[in-house]
Amino acid sequence: MSFPRARPIDDLYEAVAGHDLVVVPDAPLASALNRRIDRPRLGSFAITPRRLAAGRREEAEDRIAFLELVDQTDLDWKRAAYAVGNILQCWEHRGRLDAILDYDAYVDDATRQAVEHVADLDTTSRRLTDYRIDDANDVAVVGEAQLTRLERTILPDEYDGVDLFSEREFDRPPFHVFDSATAIVDAVADAVSEANADDVAVVLDQESEFSVLVESALEAVDVPFYGGPGFADDPDHRAFVQLLRAAHAGTDTRVGEIRPLLARLGASVDVEHDEKRLYETDESTLDWVVDFCERVETRTVAEALGRFEDRTGRRLDAFREELETLGVADSRATERVVDRLAFYLQSYEVPVDRENEGVLLADAKSAAYVDRPVVFYLGLDEDWTHSAPRRPWVDRDAQYTRNIRGFQLLLQSGATQYYLVRDAEGGSPVTPCLYFEELLDGEFERFSDLESEAHTRKIDRSGDGDRSGDGDRSGDGDRSSEDDHSDEDDRSREGFEREPTGVVPTEVSTVSQSTLGTYVNSPRDHFFGRLVDSPDTDYFTEGNLFHDFAEFYVAHPDFVDGAVIDEVVDHMLAETRPFLRSVDEATRRTKYRAGLETIAEYFEANPPVDGEFLTAASGRGSNAFADRFDRPVDSPVTERWFENDDLGLKGKIDLVHSPTRLVDHKSGRRKSASRVVGNSALDPPSDSPNFQALLYLTHWRSQRPDRRLEFTFFHFLETLDDVVTGEADLDDALTTVTYHPTPFEEYARSEGFFDGLVTDGANDCQKTLSQVEYADYASVFDEASLPETTDSDDLVDSAFGEALTARMKERVGDYKYVASGCRQALRQLARARGRAFFEGDLDAFEAFVDERLAELNRRRAGDERFPVDGLGGEPNFRYVDNRDLLLEGDR
Repeated sequence: MSFPRARPIDDLYEAVAGHDLVVVPDAPLASALNRRIDRPRLGSFAITPRRLAAGRREEAEDRIAFLELVDQTDLDWKRAAYAVGNILQCWEHRGRLDAILDYDAYVDDATRQAVEHVADLDTTSRRLTDYRIDDANDVAVVGEAQLTRLERTILPDEYDGVDLFSEREFDRPPFHVFDSATAIVDAVADAVSEANADDVAVVLDQESEFSVLVESALEAVDVPFYGGPGFADDPDHRAFVQLLRAAHAGTDTRVGEIRPLLARLGASVDVEHDEKRLYETDESTLDWVVDFCERVETRTVAEALGRFEDRTGRRLDAFREELETLGVADSRATERVVDRLAFYLQSYEVPVDRENEGVLLADAKSAAYVDRPVVFYLGLDEDWTHSAPRRPWVDRDAQYTRNIRGFQLLLQSGATQYYLVRDAEGGSPVTPCLYFEELLDGEFERFSDLESEAHTRKIDRSGDGDRSGDGDRSGDGDRSSEDDHSDEDDRSREGFEREPTGVVPTEVSTVSQSTLGTYVNSPRDHFFGRLVDSPDTDYFTEGNLFHDFAEFYVAHPDFVDGAVIDEVVDHMLAETRPFLRSVDEATRRTKYRAGLETIAEYFEANPPVDGEFLTAASGRGSNAFADRFDRPVDSPVTERWFENDDLGLKGKIDLVHSPTRLVDHKSGRRKSASRVVGNSALDPPSDSPNFQALLYLTHWRSQRPDRRLEFTFFHFLETLDDVVTGEADLDDALTTVTYHPTPFEEYARSEGFFDGLVTDGANDCQKTLSQVEYADYASVFDEASLPETTDSDDLVDSAFGEALTARMKERVGDYKYVASGCRQALRQLARARGRAFFEGDLDAFEAFVDERLAELNRRRAGDERFPVDGLGGEPNFRYVDNRDLLLEGDR
């Protein structure tokens, strides 16, 4: 699987050494040929057309033309940039400055003005247009097909053409496949040192994550490099522009949105504030930023820059000079001026002085040749593919040919090439650069389909050290994984070293319902949740305040009146204001009032017991309204913390409504009893596991054994719309799940359940069962066992279903309504099974918790990994808190 071999630089030099002048398409290629000159020469030898015509180093003429146009006209900056870009591009492809005027769809007043002003500028394109190589020179042209039409206009009538490629084939090295971009960059960093930096180049897409990662990695090991970040990428330049943008972003700017800026300014703010609005966050470390933003329009851009310099202690002289060049230094830092500045920096590359020493970082879309002995190519994915300009003056076929030839040449730069790639990213295959489809034979969708070598880190948990056993080759090559490898290869395949810490891990003895749900969905997400802080949110803050009010009301029902509720609403708005837009305040006021009134109405209609049967509560936290109104909340029935070491369970009960009924306050949407029970499934777990009702009932059973228990979810915002219209029904806000202290079959067989079918069943069910005795119904359970299912169709088709139908037909008669009545009774049985918990459910849950705790402690001790997948397989990512930290391919 090879393609034409690029001629080695020494071969090219030998072919052109006897000529007076050598025209090449790429500046690095010219430099490489000039470094091989073996005799004194007068004037230029190898040179690009633009450098030859201009007689100087090439300049970014698009930036020069843009600066001239915005200085001499009142054109909108974006229109000016658009016109200049089209004019220069058309000039390049058609050979004439005014060629753009041949395309009516691209001609307007801005274009005509731009043509007039560009005509008077001393640009490289102007010099190319006017220049021609003297026919007396002995000229060689290397890679003429890579030259544009404008560049070819300087060529003499006669010259020698030299092809960049030979008739030999290039034996492409294998792709080295890594798990991640970080692993690729680590491999490069391991191979490079200050001693060999001048011999190494790294080719990458400068818009990709590799750019920042490589720069950071080389800086970390003190290896010099150049060709990396440009003027706009300077951290201080970028931070200053971000500060100006933040000042005009409005009052909804969140602290988390400007965290990189805050880090650059040395303002340390806890993660808990990330979701809060900048202007409403009461943190002294943000005072300078808020003051800057509030006063930004009273200062010029230069004055604002001075404030930034004073804050950071760093001078930005080059940025100040560019502001002067751009003509905005003395302009007020209004939103329009800031937008213009940001647009300019995004659109044009401002020249920077660089020391050309160290590792060369080359952009995959700009370079066609790299003159370094060792070249690393990072990524090589579809982002390396050039996008041909969609303009009528561009010959897209010719441009594609130039691009793919440049790609072939680039891949063969240097004496040794290393292609470092990823096979997948985020669980999806990485598509190789589209040029490979034309250059390589055969079908492939990812790099591992080609000749490749995998470098996948595998952790050895045998205790002998963490080493990777990788290095296997795949694809077309049939090379053994036992081949010798270099030291660099060995290092790239090492896993993370494990060092004993001498610390005995703390054993977890109890779990809460939220911890258990997260762990069952994804153990890895649970693990990261223990390590990573999460920001405060509006709904957590709201929920806590609603809970505080419910607790306060239970303790002081006679104190709470309309005036108190008004004050509570004001307090809630003040507490949540950092999270909310000002335009949402009126809506939130209505929401809060409706929720508070619903809570008060519920407790007025359903007052809880006095709690004399309970011991004193422990673990009680603060209450915002107890503090505000200076009244204690010490009822034993509210916010009751429990830690049940015998069962491994812990949690906080919002309200013990009675000895047999627990209540939990919810601000979210209401779920049915069947949904609650379904989400508590154990084998297999639900796609959205939630064990709250099951866990709390299991604990309460240990306190109240052999009792029928209830767990009620009180969704106090469920009736919000109805509260506003005055049509609310409290029953619409309640979901109650019952625990029956018997096995389900015993419950279903009971006379009480039979009586319920007779009195409350569907029509045919009542008609059928009312004609038989309870003994007839109970005898069916002796004939066939009741299957463990909540699927009504499965129950109807089961042996039990057939036995019930046969017995009823025997006693009542073979009528259609009897068969229908039996089906209705069986469906009622299935519904009863799926809407409540029974003795076996809680027994199974106790065993389930024991298993999870044992498993969790093994993983905490390092005996097992915390996998991404939960008990039910792939996690439900809707309920994952640390999505960015989970690799889908790492199960």
